[in-house]
Amino acid sequence: MGVRIGETAPDFEADTTTGPIRFHDWAGGDWVFFFSHPADFTPVCTTEMGRTAQLADQFAARNVKPLGLSTDDVDEHLKWVEDVNETQSTTLTFPIVADPDLKIAKLYEMIHPAQSETEAVRSVFIIDPEKRVRLTMTYPMSVGRNFDEILRVIDALQAGDRNRIATPADWWPGGDVIIPPSIPDDEAKTLFPQGWTTIKPYLRTTRIESAKD
Repeated sequence: MGVRIGETAPDFEADTTTGPIRFHDWAGGDWVFFFSHPADFTPVCTTEMGRTAQLADQFAARNVKPLGLSTDDVDEHLKWVEDVNETQSTTLTFPIVADPDLKIAKLYEMIHPAQSETEAVRSVFIIDPEKRVRLTMTYPMSVGRNFDEILRVIDALQAGDRNRIATPADWWPGGDVIIPPSIPDDEAKTLFPQGWTTIKPYLRTTRIESAKD
């Protein structure tokens, strides 16, 4: 069936590079960027882990905790982190889940048998403070993730929650946003005193000061 948007992210217990965790307790009241990679000591994965570490301040500013996973064990993860830090000129501090028995990868359907029976594809789950899955993305093993897009969708989700708006195609923070059709004009006048542009009755655009307002 898969892990679907809007559902509660499955809880689990696991060993990680920073010690054992129970996922929901570890997440606490923060957002989570939970992502899988095929294997330690592989080139694409090394760049992705490094990029996540390099963006630590960006994730923290959004109250997002990164959490990696592969089907390797903790000892392999810890050895590999040294390579990540060396080759990507960073310091990786977020936990990486060890899943050698594939239990969590199967729970989150990160194993796609046509790709591999034992290694996870590049799955992404953005999970909110209520433990709800808000976004999923899946990349093939040979294609590294676009981290600008990962930060953008987190900004879009958080802006939507704060301001009751939707975001158009190619939206970036600071751009026009959409007033959902479910909000009638009378209510919109209170929510959006700055006004809006009506392109069609179902398409109203406005501007908010920033994604974090």
